[in-house]
Amino acid sequence: MGATQYVRKSFFVDEKAVRRARKALGVATDAEAVRLSLDRVVEIEEFWRFMAGTRKSLKPGSIEMP
Repeated sequence: MGATQYVRKSFFVDEKAVRRARKALGVATDAEAVRLSLDRVVEIEEFWRFMAGTRKSLKPGSIEMP
């Protein structure tokens, strides 16, 4: 994977939401909060698509409970 290339964007955001995101993600800047939030959204969407794609592929009883 190559180096990440950033592009300058200008948009309006809810300042309170960015502040909450910074706190939840433990980052120092608004830019970090936005970048990390976008990465997390993409990751969770990929996860749910995987989950939907593998739904019903396990047979009942194929996983043993501890």
